[in-house]
Amino acid sequence: MADLPLGPLMFVVVFALIFSGYPVAFALGGTSLVFAALGVQAGYFDWDLMTAFSGRTFGIMENYVLLAVPFFIFMGTMLEKSKLAEDLLRTIGMLFGSLRGGLALAVVLVGALLAAATGVVGASVVAMGLISLPVMLRYGYSPELSTGVITASGTLGQIIPPSVVLVVLADQMGVSVGDLFVGALLPGLMLAGFYALYVMGVAFFQPEAAPALPVEERVPLGWELAKQVLLVLLPPLVLILVVLGSIFVGLAAPTEAGALGAVGAMILARLNRRLDLRALTETMRYTTRLTSMVIFLLIGSTAFALVFRGLGGDAWIEGHLTDLPGGKIGLLVVANLVIFILGFFIDFFEIAFIILPLLVPAARALGIDLVWFGVMIGMNLQTSFLTPPFGFALFYLRGVTPESVPTSAIYRGVIPFIVIQLLGLTLLCLFPELVTGLLK
Repeated sequence: MADLPLGPLMFVVVFALIFSGYPVAFALGGTSLVFAALGVQAGYFDWDLMTAFSGRTFGIMENYVLLAVPFFIFMGTMLEKSKLAEDLLRTIGMLFGSLRGGLALAVVLVGALLAAATGVVGASVVAMGLISLPVMLRYGYSPELSTGVITASGTLGQIIPPSVVLVVLADQMGVSVGDLFVGALLPGLMLAGFYALYVMGVAFFQPEAAPALPVEERVPLGWELAKQVLLVLLPPLVLILVVLGSIFVGLAAPTEAGALGAVGAMILARLNRRLDLRALTETMRYTTRLTSMVIFLLIGSTAFALVFRGLGGDAWIEGHLTDLPGGKIGLLVVANLVIFILGFFIDFFEIAFIILPLLVPAARALGIDLVWFGVMIGMNLQTSFLTPPFGFALFYLRGVTPESVPTSAIYRGVIPFIVIQLLGLTLLCLFPELVTGLLK
C-alpha cells in the first residue's frame, strides 16, 4: 500500500472534481468506480466487495432516522411559504421597535424561533433578508449591523434543534438524534444570547447604527399589540415545544415528531387561511429537491466509503489521526481546522458524508464523547457558513440584498458574529458539560 496509496489519492481526485463544479454525488460515485477498477488491476481491491453496495443502498432507503429529514424540511418550508415566518418578523419588530436596536433584537429572536421551526439555513437567511433588511435600512440601521445580524441569526438553524444538520450528523456518527438535539439546545441558545448582547452593546455605544423606530412609526403598547403578538407568536411556539418536547421526554422518535411538525405546520397555515395550492406545491417541490439531493449524496458517499475501506484507506486515516501529537487535543484541533476550511467551499452535507466517517472512528478510539463531538462539529459548520469570502450564508443574503449595499458591507458585518461563534466554539471545547449536562 505504501507504493500505491490509492485510498488517500481518492480524496485528492474527488475534491478536485468537487471544486471544479462537478456534482458532488456523481463525483463520489464516479471516483469510487474508477478507483475500484484501479485497485483490482493493482491487486489491492476485490470486486466481490462491490456486491455489498446494493444492500447498503437499500439500507439507506429503509433508514427510519433519515425519514426525519424531509419532515423537518417540509415543516420549516411550509411556515415560510405560508408567510407565517413573515408575520413573526413583523410582529416581533413592532414589539421591540421602541428600543434602540429593537429591530436587530427582533431578528435574533425570530432567527432562533425559525431555527427551531425550519432547521434549514438557506430558508431562514433568505426569509429574514427579504423581510427585515429593507425595514432596517429604511429606519437608519447601519448596513453592517443589519446584514451581520441577519446572516448570523439565520445560521442558527445549523445548531438549534430540530436541525437537519444534526439529523444527518447523528446518522453518520451512529448516535441518537434525540441525544444530539438535547445536547445542542443549550449551546444554540447560548449563541443566540451572545448575539443579543452584542446588538445591545452596539445600540448603547453606537446609537446611530441601531436607532429606535421614529415615534410616528411605533405601534402603541397595549392590548391590541399584545393580542397580535399572542396570535402570531403563540401557535408556532406551541408547535416547536410540542415537536421538541415529544423528543426530549421520549414520547416520540425524531421521525415521528417530524411528521407531527409537518402536519402541525399545515394546520397553522390552514388556520391562518394560507394553505393554498401554491404554498403546498412550492413546499413539496423544495422538500423533494433537497431530500433527493441528500439521498443521492448518501448513495455516492456509500460507494466512496466502500471502495475507500476496501483499499485500506480507513485504517490509513485512523492511524494518522490517532497518532497525532497531543492525542485527543490534536485530533480536535485538526478536525476543527479541516471542517472550518472545507466549510468555505462545500456544503455541510458533503462534509458530513465524506469527512465525518473518517473522523468518528478516531474519535471513538480516543474515547471522545460522540454527542459532544457532533455538537462541536455542528457549531463549527455554522461558523464556516459565515466566513468570507465563501460562506454560504453570505451568498444567500447577497442574492436578496439591494445593490445599494456593497458586498464588502456584508463581509464587515459578519466579522463580529464570527468572533462570537468562535468564542462559543471555544467555550464548548473547554466546557463539555454545556452539551453533556442536559443528558445526565
